Amino acid sequence: MKSIAKAIAEVKFKDRPKNISKEFQMYGVFLAESLNDTKHYSLYIKLAKEMDRKILEEALNFTKGYYGAKSKAKIFMWKLQQLKQIL
Repeated sequence: MKSIAKAIAEVKFKDRPKNISKEFQMYGVFLAESLNDTKHYSLYIKLAKEMDRKILEEALNFTKGYYGAKSKAKIFMWKLQQLKQIL
């Protein structure tokens, strides 16, 4: 398993938060960068901290199927809301 420092160094966006010390923070940054929504790092970090990882993964996998989407973040949030209602 990689250390958090090595994983952070591999991240492609240089404007990411520099003070990441917890795993959920790293996962929130991963979500934001996967969805090309780097303006809202704090939102995804909060989601990673408070929500079940299974739900977040399912919504992210659903979103990755939309190749021509203008905003993957909107699709992610829509699917996340649906999954929360089901559970």
